[in-house]
Amino acid sequence: MFYLCNYSSPVGLITLASQQNKLVGAWIEGEKYFGHILNTQTEEKSNLPIFNSTKKWLDNYFSGKRPNPYQLELAPNGTPFRQLVWEVLYKIPYGEVITYGDIAKEIALKTNKASMSSQAVGGAVGHNPISIIIPCHRVIGANGNLTGYAGGIDKKIKLLQHEGIDTTSFFIPKHGCF
Repeated sequence: MFYLCNYSSPVGLITLASQQNKLVGAWIEGEKYFGHILNTQTEEKSNLPIFNSTKKWLDNYFSGKRPNPYQLELAPNGTPFRQLVWEVLYKIPYGEVITYGDIAKEIALKTNKASMSSQAVGGAVGHNPISIIIPCHRVIGANGNLTGYAGGIDKKIKLLQHEGIDTTSFFIPKHGCF
């Protein structure tokens, strides 16, 4: 059973999902993979402890504070490869960005491989089920390319600017994204 709750944010409505009192999802309305892990057994239950602590975390984040993501019980569901990528995302400091290529290099080192595909990393980043808290918006393409945010490039820019990142040197590609 998955429990759901909505949170109104400056980037739109965020649907929170929990299972066994752990946060398993936080999707911005209209996100590409919105609710992709949910099965048909869901129930609206907005006053669970995990939702209360997540809403407080989001309140702090959107009020300009830098809440510690380790305060929350997170349980994103994904393949072992995706879990590795999400662990890297989880550690990106507030107000900083990293490239898909940088993540690919880090995953290659962790898995003792000579190299790792940036596109494979992009797929894992795009399927991150816990937006903002696991900060996939802090990942950019090579040379400042703002490709690949499942919540929408406009929301990615807004989140980066909220964190004090100067986005004027970044650009939006004219062709497809992850």
